[in-house]
Parts: sequence; structure tokens; C-alpha cells
Amino acid sequence: MAKYRMVRSDFWKCPIVLEEMTPEDKYFYLYLLTNSNTTQIGIYKITKKQMAFDLGYSIEGVHALMERFINHHQVIRYNPETRELAIKNWGKENLHKAGKPVMDCILTELKDVEDHLLIQYVAETIQKQDIRSLYESFCGTKEIFSDKNEMVQDETDTYIEQENRELNDVLAFDEQEEQHPNSKNKPTIENTFQTNQENVKEIIEFWDSNGFGFNNLNAKQQLLSWLDDSSFLQPKDVILKALIIACASNKRRLNYVVGILKNWKNESLLTVEEIDSYQENQKPVSKNSQSTVSVPGGRPIPGKFVLDLTDGEE
Repeated sequence: MAKYRMVRSDFWKCPIVLEEMTPEDKYFYLYLLTNSNTTQIGIYKITKKQMAFDLGYSIEGVHALMERFINHHQVIRYNPETRELAIKNWGKENLHKAGKPVMDCILTELKDVEDHLLIQYVAETIQKQDIRSLYESFCGTKEIFSDKNEMVQDETDTYIEQENRELNDVLAFDEQEEQHPNSKNKPTIENTFQTNQENVKEIIEFWDSNGFGFNNLNAKQQLLSWLDDSSFLQPKDVILKALIIACASNKRRLNYVVGILKNWKNESLLTVEEIDSYQENQKPVSKNSQSTVSVPGGRPIPGKFVLDLTDGEE
């Protein structure tokens, strides 16, 4: 079921939005307030990769915006370990009524939050006392911190340390490169990211140009997760091969493609070469079923495959 999020018209009169935010900041803030992951409580799970995909930004661009909103505007907090984001003024702007259905929904969603410091962060701006009390019942701040200043200091140190881990890794890598300038065979961070972006683009172009569903963003996102979360040694090439088989079978559905990928993974077929070798040892399918699909480069590929095309059906 689709969720509907409304932004109050006085959003544009907020001093921070009006005086401090750039047009890009405003666009990003509206996204944080209205994206499909938002909840009733102003705390939700979201990855930087998803933000980049939804907004059409690079991962570095999203990371820079997140740092700006956390440290400069100070309107959000993000826990990179639990992937949870909290919007500071969510309760102030949205939680004005406290009927039983609303309270039940808030209670259910608060139970799912892993980082209770984020609950305290949002609770501080909630004006309706019974809703605020419900938030604070999850915090237990009296047991953890002796006073508010100690809490803010400890929290800030934690988030800065977690947010800067990625940057520290990059700096450490650069330092190694300076000490070993002849290690040309090692890929750089920039090249790795560029390669990943090109892989994403190629898969999306194939998906869109072969009738899998141009507007099916959720399916695209699930398919792209196989680039990073699978054990394939050639994830992009293997995904494209599965898409080609789905086209040849005229079964342009995500569950069919994922079924093929799972079968290969279960058989420990981790490269295209291993898959081709496996197919050669299987009983070939009928040669009468011929189809042609288009690849991003425009070269047609005939649909001759020896894999049992029903293996991917779920």
C-alpha cells in the first residue's frame, strides 16, 4: 500500500530553510521528509545507496549532503551501523493529535527502532506531552547519562566517529599508495566507484530497454542489490546473463531473474564461464524458441540457451 506524506506549507517559512539552505539542500530535505521509507515517528531505516538511487546522485554527493545536514543545519541524525535516520523537528511538525490509533501506531514503530538515542533526539521537540512521554519511555536516559550535556557530548562523539570511518578508510588507502607508488595493479577508490556506477547504468539500461518495467523502481533496486550482496565473482555479467535468459523465455519478471541467480549461486556457479560450462553439460532446450534481445551497446544477442529455463520460476 502506498504511503502519503504531506509537507506543511510553512516549510518554506522556516528560518533554516529560508535563509540557510541552498536549492539542493531544500530538495534533499523534502526527500528526507517524504520518501517511501518515512514513518509516523520520524525515524526510519534507509541506506545512502538508496538515497543516491532515488535522487540520481552519487554516493559521495549523498554523503556530503548528510554531513551538511548533521553538522551544519543540525536537523537530522544518522546511525551508519543500524542505517537509521532521525528528523529532529518531525514531532514538532507532525505529531499534534494523540488518539488511540495514532498512539498505537507510534508505539509499534518505536519498538522497531534499534538506536534509542534517536528516539530521545526526536522526543526533545515534541510538544504534546502524552506523545512525548511515550517516546521517553523508550529512552531510559536517567540510567545511562547523568545530565543532558553528557548525553549530547557522548552522542555527538559517537556519530562523528561512525560517520568518519569511511573517510578514514579512504585516507589510509591514499597513504598506502604514497608509500608504495609502484603498486599500479591495485584499483583506486575512484576507479572502483566509477566501475560500480557503470555497472548500475548498464543493468538499468538493459532492464528499461527490454520491457521489464521502466517505472518499477523497487524491482530495479532489489536486482541491483545483487551487485554488492552476492558471492558472484562477476556480478554485473552474471546479472545481465540472467536478464537475457528471462527475455528469451518471455518472462520479464524480477522473481524469475532472481530465481535464476539463486540457482546459480546454489550450484556455486560464480562466473559466466562456469555458468556456460555448466550449460554445455545440460540437455539443450528446443532450438525452435528463438528470440532477440537488445543490449545497451545495441548488439542483438540470439536467445539460444541450454539452461533449463523453468529453474528460475518461483
